[in-house]
Amino acid sequence: GRRIQLLKGLPATATVEENSAAGVSVYNFSVTVSPLASGGVAILPTIVNSNPLTEAFDIESKGGLEYRVVTTGNPVLDYETMPKSFDLQIFVEDTTGRTDLNVLTIQVTDENEHPVFRGNMAIQTVMVYVLEGTPPERIYQVDAADPENAKLKYSLLPATAPFSIRENGAIFSTKKFDYEKDPHCYFLNITVTDPDGLNSTKTVNINIININDEKPYFTTKQRIYRIPEEQNLGTIVANITAKDPDDEDRPSRLFYSTQSSDRRFSINPATGVLQVSGRIDRDALPLRLHPNISLAVRVEDSPSRGRATEMEITIVVDDINDNPPECHPSALRKEANENTTPGTFLVDLRNYCKDIDVDPSNNQFSFTGLSGFGSNNFALESTVSGRLVMTGTIDLENPANPGVEVYTLTIRVQDIAHPNYSSKYPFYIYFHDIIYIYIRIKPVNEFFPVFSNLSYVFSVSEITKVGSSIGRVHARDKDWPPSVITYSIVAGAGTRDYTNIFWISPKKGDVRILARLDYETTQKHIFTVQASDQEKSTTASVTVNVLEVNDEEPVCSPSFFSLQIPVSLAVGTNINGFRIECQDRDSDPRSFRYFINEGNENGHFIFSPSAGSNTSRLILASRFDYESGLDTNWIYSLHVHITDDNLVSARDKTTRLIKTGTVTLSIRVIPNPTTATTTTPGLTVVTRRENLYSGSAWYVPFTASLGALLLLGLLGHRGLPLLLPRPRARAAPPKSSPEKKKPKKEVLVTMTNLSTVFDGEARDPVTGRMYEFNSRSGARRWKKSNEPLQPALAEQGTSSATDRRGQGTDRAEAPSKEEPAKKRKELAAATKAAAKPSAG
Repeated sequence: GRRIQLLKGLPATATVEENSAAGVSVYNFSVTVSPLASGGVAILPTIVNSNPLTEAFDIESKGGLEYRVVTTGNPVLDYETMPKSFDLQIFVEDTTGRTDLNVLTIQVTDENEHPVFRGNMAIQTVMVYVLEGTPPERIYQVDAADPENAKLKYSLLPATAPFSIRENGAIFSTKKFDYEKDPHCYFLNITVTDPDGLNSTKTVNINIININDEKPYFTTKQRIYRIPEEQNLGTIVANITAKDPDDEDRPSRLFYSTQSSDRRFSINPATGVLQVSGRIDRDALPLRLHPNISLAVRVEDSPSRGRATEMEITIVVDDINDNPPECHPSALRKEANENTTPGTFLVDLRNYCKDIDVDPSNNQFSFTGLSGFGSNNFALESTVSGRLVMTGTIDLENPANPGVEVYTLTIRVQDIAHPNYSSKYPFYIYFHDIIYIYIRIKPVNEFFPVFSNLSYVFSVSEITKVGSSIGRVHARDKDWPPSVITYSIVAGAGTRDYTNIFWISPKKGDVRILARLDYETTQKHIFTVQASDQEKSTTASVTVNVLEVNDEEPVCSPSFFSLQIPVSLAVGTNINGFRIECQDRDSDPRSFRYFINEGNENGHFIFSPSAGSNTSRLILASRFDYESGLDTNWIYSLHVHITDDNLVSARDKTTRLIKTGTVTLSIRVIPNPTTATTTTPGLTVVTRRENLYSGSAWYVPFTASLGALLLLGLLGHRGLPLLLPRPRARAAPPKSSPEKKKPKKEVLVTMTNLSTVFDGEARDPVTGRMYEFNSRSGARRWKKSNEPLQPALAEQGTSSATDRRGQGTDRAEAPSKEEPAKKRKELAAATKAAAKPSAG
């Protein structure tokens, strides 16, 4: 809102020429400030924006409040490539805060510029090369342009040069150049001019290139050369020379080469000296058949694309005696049976040895110098024939024989011609003068194997582990070297249960057991073993005595048994008459010892006798005490151990094998029968149960009776208050009557018949009679028996309301008068306790 006219002379339009240098003044203007602006200008005139954006202009102060717009030179204004007009927004502010913003429009004007060269001529002097003898043609194209796109004119100096330039800038040669007659180089000044006369000049350097137009020729006349084979590398074979007509006035620079792929010869490319560069072997193909080598030698006056001349030379290779006799293989191996007849032919060495020299005078050889340990048994028929024969008899079993199976012979194979080259051929080493011959004397199997014993006896414990070695048989063979003997079992070694009880190691002769031995079954085993050397065999007898060892466990009957006894059973009683009877196949009946290893809590049970017999009885050792809590277990699982060490001394028990048998007993203690009586005021309910046995469908009456009992109990509980008479108020009794009349009690008697299955039986310890019992409820009854009854010791129990259903009433008999009174009291007490009905 405070903007006023401060920039004097703006807005305005100005012009500037293209390519103006930096600092060229474009436009002048001034700033007018208010008298109140004592400080003058707060913000100097500034170009705050331009369209299009550029940094080619800036504002400079001329002094006071005068300013001018100048060029910066960055970038340089170009009419042809840059915008033609720029709008500069100039801003100024005085010290009072008044501002002004105006636009200066600058138009760029075009000016005529010098033509410019493009391409290589713009940056360097161009070098153009022209081969001599080239016909007139275009040799270069000048590229130039005018900034104003005006048409340009081309010219060149000097005008006497044999070149011309066309309107399009193409430079042409005007003659065929001769390098030997014409100048070798021309400098041309190329000028390009625009229509206004402005021009630019560049230099083009024209170089004339000499070409080779004459062939060189050989000055060497010899064409055949002769050399021996196996010449050292670098040996000179020939010196080839040549000249070039183009170089008559100066030494020729020629290049020599061979045109074949044969690498046995090489030629020096600068001097023409032909040398040996590879091995030349006259005795190898192809020189063995064709000893002449042809080479094409080439000479040229330029390494490439020059003029060249070729000639062929022949090199003849002569043979020398350079090869020793060669034997393949260099080590021969032959076999001869022992006791071979003297004079027997073994080998012809000429079949394996030869000399590869081509010339017959160089390939003759002889065999000499037969040597080696035992060579006196062999000989050569002659030095020329090379036939090796036996001269002695070799018996490997003869004590005088040195024990050598393979004889190593050495024979020298040597050239006859001079110089003497010999071939020494040890195994896998070439070019020596010895050939090795290995004669192996092949053994003949003349003898049978012989066992060290005619028969073998081994004693083995019957508890020896399966797979253990119990002994060894050994046989030897008199043949030398000793034959490999194989052992086997050819007869016996089996039983009815096992085909093979014994096994023998085929190589070592170790005898091992394959099945458990049992003295009680078989005390002796006899079998036949064989020793064989693959061709001959012999046999021997082997006896194995089985030694008895205590390896059998005591076997007792019964091994498992279940017993039931009353809680009141008298101490010292043989429980249910139970006894065990033991047998041991390898122990005396007196060797048994009995003890309870586990389950005998509080030591209630013992066996009698505890040792020295093969039978023992189970005895109650102490009474049960459940009332005080000493005993809490009603079922005893006894683990009885029977050992066979009763006759073994304490010292021998540490070393002797002791076997143990096991018997398991299950003993259930039956509590005394009890009567449960329930009493209510004025009513006594007595419940009696009778055990009945039904052979079939016993559970039907049992279930019905149990349901009736529960229903009766429920009705009694609910109806009892109704059945009892209500008490009435009575007058006080007369004082003269001292006794009170007791209320009358009603007694209700019910009978429940339980159809019980009696799944066990036992003997009564008092009467000795057998009775049946139920293992769940404890119910019992006397078992009918044809055995005569003992005198009754006590009455087993009575029941006035029990229906026996034809079974009769069984009573316990009274004790004998001859027994002591104390004994009778104990038996009576036990009988009374056993006669009580079970609460369960």
